[in-house]
Amino acid sequence: MSVFDKNTKRGLGRGFESLIPTDLLDESFDPTAHQDQQVSELRQIKLDQIIVDPDQPRRQFDQAELDELASSISQHGVLQPIIVTSHKNGGYQIVAGERRFRASKLAGLDKIPALVRTLTDQHKLEISLIENLQRADLNAMETATAYLKLRDQFNLTLEQIGHRVGNRSKSTISNTLRLLKLPQSVRQAIVDGEMSEGQARPLIGLDNEVIDKVLPRIVVEQWPSRRIEQFVVDLKKNRANAVVSTARQISEQPYGQQLKRIQNHLKADVNIQTNSSGAGRITIKFKNEQEFERIQKLLG
Repeated sequence: MSVFDKNTKRGLGRGFESLIPTDLLDESFDPTAHQDQQVSELRQIKLDQIIVDPDQPRRQFDQAELDELASSISQHGVLQPIIVTSHKNGGYQIVAGERRFRASKLAGLDKIPALVRTLTDQHKLEISLIENLQRADLNAMETATAYLKLRDQFNLTLEQIGHRVGNRSKSTISNTLRLLKLPQSVRQAIVDGEMSEGQARPLIGLDNEVIDKVLPRIVVEQWPSRRIEQFVVDLKKNRANAVVSTARQISEQPYGQQLKRIQNHLKADVNIQTNSSGAGRITIKFKNEQEFERIQKLLG
């Protein structure tokens, strides 16, 4: 069972995603995805069979925002299923997603995608997520996705999440959640251990085009977080054009593709210089003796 159609998600503009009250959940980073599939049933449920939770703390919904979301739902459909449980009097009661439910009504939909869980399974999933977060082996993207799920599918505030996973601060939870705004290339680099959460965080909010150009250099040269922060500051002051231009030149020079393959293979900063006759030299930079020995082994 897939929570959403990833191909559809990629085609969305920023405008539509900003209307959704949650980030779309990427199951590939969800530490409880398999368990969720076992206890949740994805259905298309008629809107007239769904009731709202009378104890839902949020009672005010901005009408203009609902109208905007309804318009987008009319065009793209509902990409994030709501969460419901069976009601004792028949039908289903909303656990999470009342805004999407209301907007779907405005859009004239007859049915809405919903994940159906029992209250017992809902409680077990929450406990499992918290237990996973208390482990030390989750990567930053799995942690961020677990926070997202607790916030959006279990209606926990950031303060409640922080308290339940070891008294982490609201700002810590919020900063980790912001990693989900990074493009897929950076998120995958974090998962693969090619860069840390601290290195990735300064890139949040940058245009994907800029990130695509500078990310290979960050990974290959292992820029520290302070250098990345300074790059972003300089970029905003229009003084980082030379760095971006250099990245572009690497891909455009005669040996650009070969250079990129060598850099990726060695995980090191490599330069190729040629003269007018076509002769040239390859320079491999290393930071210390350990890195020299690592490169030497790769070269045989």
